[in-house]
Amino acid sequence: MPQDFLGIEKQLSTQLGNHKYFSLKDLAEKEAVVKKLPYSIRILLENVIRNYDAFAVTEDHIKTVLNWKETAGKKDIPYSPARVLMQDFTGVPAVVDIASIRAEVARKGKDTGKTNPVVPADMVIDHSVVVDHFGTADSYQKNVDLEYERNDERYKLLKWGQQAFTNFSVVPPGMGICHQVNLEYLAKGVIERDGYLFPDTLVGTDSHTPMVNGIGVLGWGVGGIEAEAAMLGQPIYMILPQVIGLKITGKMKEGTTSTDLVLTITKLLRDYGVVGKIVEVFGPGLENLAVTDRATISNMSPEFGCTDTHWPIDQRTLDYMRNTSRTDEHIDMVKAYAQENMLWRDDHAEIEYTDVVELDLGTVEPTISGPKRPQDKILLREAKSKMVELLKQQGREYIAINERVSDWANEGGQPAPTVSNKNGIRSVDVEIDGQTHCISDASVVVAAITSCTNTSNPSVMIGAGLVAKKASELGLKVKPWVKTSLAPGSRVVTEYLEKSKLLPYLEDLKFYTVGYGCTTCIGNSGDMIPTVQKAVIENDLIVSSVLSGNRNFEARIHPNIKMNFLASPMLVVAYALAGHTDFDMNNEPLGRDKDGNEVYLRDLWPTSQEIDEVMTSVLSPEDYKKNYETIFAGDDTWKNLEAPKGQTYEWDSKSTYIQEAPFFKNISEDVPNPDDIKGAKVLLQVGDMVTTDHISPAGKFLPEHPAGQYLVDHNVDKKDFNSYGSRRGNHEVMMRGTFANVRIKNKLASREGGWTTYQPNGEEMTVFDASMKYQEEGTPLVVIGGKEYGSGSSRDWAAKGTTLLGVKAVITESYERIHRSNLVGMGVLPLQFQEGETQDTLGLTGEETYDISGISDNLTPGKLVDVTATKKEGSKVEFKALVRLDSGVDVEYYKHGGILNYVLRNFLKDN
Repeated sequence: MPQDFLGIEKQLSTQLGNHKYFSLKDLAEKEAVVKKLPYSIRILLENVIRNYDAFAVTEDHIKTVLNWKETAGKKDIPYSPARVLMQDFTGVPAVVDIASIRAEVARKGKDTGKTNPVVPADMVIDHSVVVDHFGTADSYQKNVDLEYERNDERYKLLKWGQQAFTNFSVVPPGMGICHQVNLEYLAKGVIERDGYLFPDTLVGTDSHTPMVNGIGVLGWGVGGIEAEAAMLGQPIYMILPQVIGLKITGKMKEGTTSTDLVLTITKLLRDYGVVGKIVEVFGPGLENLAVTDRATISNMSPEFGCTDTHWPIDQRTLDYMRNTSRTDEHIDMVKAYAQENMLWRDDHAEIEYTDVVELDLGTVEPTISGPKRPQDKILLREAKSKMVELLKQQGREYIAINERVSDWANEGGQPAPTVSNKNGIRSVDVEIDGQTHCISDASVVVAAITSCTNTSNPSVMIGAGLVAKKASELGLKVKPWVKTSLAPGSRVVTEYLEKSKLLPYLEDLKFYTVGYGCTTCIGNSGDMIPTVQKAVIENDLIVSSVLSGNRNFEARIHPNIKMNFLASPMLVVAYALAGHTDFDMNNEPLGRDKDGNEVYLRDLWPTSQEIDEVMTSVLSPEDYKKNYETIFAGDDTWKNLEAPKGQTYEWDSKSTYIQEAPFFKNISEDVPNPDDIKGAKVLLQVGDMVTTDHISPAGKFLPEHPAGQYLVDHNVDKKDFNSYGSRRGNHEVMMRGTFANVRIKNKLASREGGWTTYQPNGEEMTVFDASMKYQEEGTPLVVIGGKEYGSGSSRDWAAKGTTLLGVKAVITESYERIHRSNLVGMGVLPLQFQEGETQDTLGLTGEETYDISGISDNLTPGKLVDVTATKKEGSKVEFKALVRLDSGVDVEYYKHGGILNYVLRNFLKDN
């Protein structure tokens, strides 16, 4: 139970009863600085106060937060989220780990029923559906059938976990996108647990977790190890963030959308620089933004680089909760707690921010973004000239539309011949459904209304429906080379599109529902139309996708689509009608109506009053209530899926997707004393900026590499290899892919890729094969690196794979924060060269034998240990290295062999 360390525990009475809470208002009477803290920092302050235990959370941590203005960006604090959110790609390894912990508990004859997540965790299966079928009424069912076929083993594991674990729920496939389900249903705003009230906080295994910031919930994305640690009751250590205030003024102009706003903010804040910081929104303009607009902006926090985009709780928050069918009693509790505990938005509060950036909503214009980054903002009125410029940059001499391609044949044009001039724009004839059409550079080949960013916002979804209605009634059609898709973020979207009678018009333009998942936004776009894809590849066409998503990185949407543009759902429909992105939406006609009259975008664009009238008539709390009442039950396919039963998972030794994690097998119940490292060899010696992409497996398998060979040896056809992401539940695959990136440069190998030299005989072989030889001999291994080792995404397998390859220590000049933490979490010792020393200044070649002493005796945070590197001829290089165990908790985790081992021993001790 929480300790009232500061004497500020109080009682609050609401319609749901009497509750205890820790009063920031009372603390402010003692520490006046509390009144000036940003709302997000107040939540972190309450978090450390409530979780104080004098070990993981100390008095110094409380002082660090209170002195935020001076300590932000410099000192660590512990963060104990109230819950965890997962999607299926990153969630499967977490379930495998917890199932493996339970398997070890069972082997030791203990009570498996007590081995559960300590902190509630929700998993939403939304990352696996692929747009293989589109444009027909049965597209959804066909895609779902393929999804289950491809993911049978993974889904059986997750369905087993759904019934085996307490504090763990699974939202089955086809229910929605995790962030939208979180916003509309899972998030509470304020949580009541064990008699205490406190702010709703979370971490998620998806970078777009901040979407829920739109209703005042503090949360962001983390890697798998951190999420598992949080699930199992361990705090996450993070640098106390600086907070940039985003002052919003004014009101959006007629004709602009929340998508235009978020793309404008992405450019603004990316240019300013908010990486690692929290952005907190304030100002009079907040009154002019609906909660769904706020959530749209917060969703793209990773795109402008911040940790969290926080909107304090206010009346609009409560209105949204009521509209999404939260109970009146709960809403009353949220209001009472937020107002009583200094978390209710107060426009008169004198809050101090690290800095302030301002935006007048009235300056926002219709916008798209691309072709490769979300921050590459393009004003819609300048889009055509920008496309011309982009094509010229890629070696194409732009030719005006009427000189190079005609309109599609059904509109009376004649197909243009293929243009192969290397300095000219390329056009190619393709046959689609028995007719010849002409596609070219800048043709739109994918138009997708997708992603939680926009499908959570009824204003832009209904807006897209109204654009489709007007276009359909005028007789316009989507160009036949465009692959269209509609992937709602939740079933509620389908409900209100049906009630508004707009869905048939979207379907008339071939925007049929293809699935309730991330689809195109995460690269699950499937192939283009076959003849189009063939033409694009064979003629190296520079074609476009347009999507209402949040990411458009190179090759993310499709490896052969070179230009990808983010846009509102309304503009996605418009570009599908236009058929190409080198198009002037303000001045060129999208087509002709039934009477031959030219139709422009302005003829289709709905007014804000039209959108509001439809929203008022079709949005109902009852729809949310009905759809979420049975969300965990799933559809008939999920209900009929035959999954294992019982408390322990039935591992299948033949599975290439799911295997019991090896970290916990036959673990001793006593904590071993850490040993000094003796006789270690270097597995890799690398330079600066080795990222987690270099270290951890990602993307496709190469059949000739160890992971691909493993699949071949297990009779998996190459067409069924799938991706590393889909096989994260099998350590045999993942450790074979660790350090196997084709671009990693190991100084112990003559070529790039996952190669090294096996020191005993000087033979060059794969990193995996060398590791296995060393481990057979009982030889410990080390990795030597340079600056910023482990930068990039927080990937748990970058640390898991490292430990499975037998690496006992990594010695570098500096670490990326999360990867250092992950190494500790997997029992690998992070060491750091002292200031002024590097592998080069010490003359290290990687051919030495390493002895590291000082680990076994009085290991403390920041200790200096002795390292001796013995060269082949017998000479020695001796130096001291800093132990990057940065806290007493880190030391405990390391002694246990990792954070999960620490948790497992606690389970065994309490059993």
